[in-house]
Amino acid sequence: MLKRFVQLFFVVVGGMLGFIYVPDIIRILNLGDLPSELTSSYAGAVLGALIFFLSTFWVTDYIVGLIRWVEETVVKAPVTDVLFGTIGLIFGLIVAFFVQLPLNNINIVVFSSVLPIFLTLLLGYLGFQVGFKKRDELIALFSINRAGKERKKDAEEEKLKGKYKILDTSVIIDGRVADICQTGFLEGPLIIPRFVLEELQHIADSSDVLKRNRGRRGLDILNRIQKELSIKVEIYEGDFEEVSEVDSKLVKLAQLLSGVVVTNDFNLNKVCELQNVLVLNINDLANAVKPVVLPGEELIVQVIKDGKEHNQGVGYLDDGTMIVVEEGRNYIGKTIDVLVTSVLQTSAGRMIFAKPKLLEKAL
Repeated sequence: MLKRFVQLFFVVVGGMLGFIYVPDIIRILNLGDLPSELTSSYAGAVLGALIFFLSTFWVTDYIVGLIRWVEETVVKAPVTDVLFGTIGLIFGLIVAFFVQLPLNNINIVVFSSVLPIFLTLLLGYLGFQVGFKKRDELIALFSINRAGKERKKDAEEEKLKGKYKILDTSVIIDGRVADICQTGFLEGPLIIPRFVLEELQHIADSSDVLKRNRGRRGLDILNRIQKELSIKVEIYEGDFEEVSEVDSKLVKLAQLLSGVVVTNDFNLNKVCELQNVLVLNINDLANAVKPVVLPGEELIVQVIKDGKEHNQGVGYLDDGTMIVVEEGRNYIGKTIDVLVTSVLQTSAGRMIFAKPKLLEKAL
């Protein structure tokens, strides 16, 4: 197939050259009075095509071999070499084209005809060589630019990550989030989803007095945050129709906005951690700022009720921390000195285990 294509190419070129130059050659050679049919351009085209076709029997094999060699060389070459060499060749030919434009206006054959061909070959070759030999530097340059863009994108995403604080129903009803915002430890903007507002309103309209009071307290807290505090508050109007649970909607919204869920719900805290969603637990913050109690320290506590285990008593510190007093059942209703034996810290709160100091002295 390739051999036929080369022969066809030679026939077409021979026909074009014969059409243009054979009549002039006949006149120059002064071959005598020939019929006009033989001196016409069309006869010259046929003659030129025939001559070039006959020549293909000697040169076609060499040309086909050359083409095969170039093909194998290109196929074996790495794709980066071919790509950057081609790009360099294209740029070289473009430069040659613009350099030739002013040369076309010069009426000297060398400048208007010969020099443009030379410049095209030279600049095309130089462009190919530059693209081929500088491919590693060009790849490194593109890699640096791409890496810089990726780092910039990652930095922007990291900057936005955790910017939005999404409040859930429990933390709004709890109310401590307003005090935390007032102190400046929690930055905005705060996001209040519409579905959280609807749940608050539903709780506030409940027939149960306790639920109704909790819902109204939550609405009052939101009004306080919006009106009294300088922190920015936004209402998210979107919803996730395919999800029914409010907690699941909060997780999806946090993933969508790359935000942080603010809650004091232990179960929601765990769900967020499982789904790699950032979460701020108000109870964790409260436990973190409580005074540190170490085993061996003395405390004064009022035992107010029985514990779950046999002969235990339970009391509370002023901040609400539960103290389980071993052998404290006999001291219910009394204020006694106790010695701390251990401290249990969880996301649900802090528990202190202690025993009466009087019992320690007796031992």
